Amino acid sequence: MTKSDTGVQSIREALTRHNEEDDDDEEEKLIEDNEPRACGVCGDLAKGYHFNALTCEGCKGFFRRAIKKSGQLRCRFLNKCSITKNNRRSCPACRLRKCQAIGMRQEMVMSEEEVLERRIRIKTRKMLEAPAQLSSQQEETIQELLRGHRNSFDSAFYRFSGFRPMDRNVLSVSEYNQSENSLSSFSSSLSPSSSSTLSGSFEKQENPEVREGSVFTALPHVADLTTYMIQDIISFSRSLRDFRSLSIGDQISLLKGATFEIMQIRFNMVFNAKTGIWECGHITYCIDDAVRAGFQPLLLEPLLRFHHTLRKLGLQEEEYILMQAMSLFSPDRPGVQQHSVIDQLHENLALTLKTWIDCRRTGPEKHLLYPKVMACLTEMRTMTEEYSKQVLQIQDIQPNVIPPLIMEMVSKSPCSDL
Repeated sequence: MTKSDTGVQSIREALTRHNEEDDDDEEEKLIEDNEPRACGVCGDLAKGYHFNALTCEGCKGFFRRAIKKSGQLRCRFLNKCSITKNNRRSCPACRLRKCQAIGMRQEMVMSEEEVLERRIRIKTRKMLEAPAQLSSQQEETIQELLRGHRNSFDSAFYRFSGFRPMDRNVLSVSEYNQSENSLSSFSSSLSPSSSSTLSGSFEKQENPEVREGSVFTALPHVADLTTYMIQDIISFSRSLRDFRSLSIGDQISLLKGATFEIMQIRFNMVFNAKTGIWECGHITYCIDDAVRAGFQPLLLEPLLRFHHTLRKLGLQEEEYILMQAMSLFSPDRPGVQQHSVIDQLHENLALTLKTWIDCRRTGPEKHLLYPKVMACLTEMRTMTEEYSKQVLQIQDIQPNVIPPLIMEMVSKSPCSDL
C-alpha cells in the first residue's frame, strides 16, 4: 500500500470516527478491572470487548468497515504480515485475518438500518431519562399568565361591592321541593362531611315565605357576582398578548365559549372540598344558593362533582392559570375563524402544563396529574351548553334580573359589547 493510500484511509477514518463512537455495539463489554489489556490484533491499549474479542478502538472500527465493504482484501506479500500498532494500516488483508483469528465475529456487525434503529433507541432513551425543563418561552408564558391572573382575580373578593343582597330566606315551595328531591340523592354519594353539609344546605324550612314575583330569590345577587367574574375574565384575556393579536371576532367567540369554564376554574380555587362551601372572602356560598338562583340538578350535580374532583388534585396556582388559558384558547369554539393559530396556541399551552408538572411535581401521582387535569377540562365542556340553556330558561321565568352582559355571553348571536 502506498503512502497516498494510507493517507486517504486515515482521512476516512477521521471523518467516520465520530459517528462510530456513537454506534458502539450492544455486544460490546468494557473491561471491569483497572489492569491494562493489549489489543489482540495490534497490541495497542484495549478499551473493551468488541465483536466478541478484546481490541482497541482502532481495530474495532477497522473490522466494522472491512466487513461492510463488498470487495475482497488481498495481501501483496505472503499473507504473513506482522500487525503492530505502528504498521496496522499497511496491510488491511492481514489485519482482517488476524481480527478473525482472535475471534471477532462478522455476524455481530450491525447493518446501516440496525445502526439507525439503535441511534433512535438511544436518543429516545436519553430524552426519556433527561429531566424535563421549561423553555425560556414557556417560562415567559407562565409569568404573563400569572400577572394577568393576579391582576384580575381577587380571591378575597374585596373588589366585589355594590351588589344586590343575597336573599336566602325566601323560596317558592314548588321550586324548593323539586330541587331538594333531585339533589338529595346526589349529596349522599359524596364524602360524609360533604354529604352532611349539603344535607344541611337543603334542610327544609318549616314555613318558607313565598314572595310574589321573587321565584328565584338569590338570582339578583348571583347575577351580580357572575357579572363581576365575567368582567375580571375579560380583563384577564385582554392582558394576554396572544389574545390581543387575534381578530375581534375571534376574541368574542373565545370569550363566549370559555367564560363559564374559566369562572368555574377560579371558583374552584376558593372551594372547600371538606365542607362543600365556596369561601369568597367575606361571603361564602353553598350549592343551595345556586338552587335559589334558579339552576337545576341537570347542571348542578355534575358541576358539584367537578369541583370536588378538581379540588382534590391539589393544583398549584400555575396549573390553575394554565387551565384557564387552555380553556380560553380552544379552537373549536363556535364562530372561530383562525383555527390553526388558536390550535397552535392551545397545543403550546398543553405542552407547557405537562412540562411544568414533569418539572415541578414529585411523587408517583404526578404521572397521572396531567391526564386528570385534561379530563376535568373535557368534563367542563359538557356543562357549558347546559349552563347557557338554564340561564335562558331563568330569564324567561324571571325577566329583567339578569344583566345584559350575561345574556350576551350565553346567546348564540355575536357579542358586540365586550
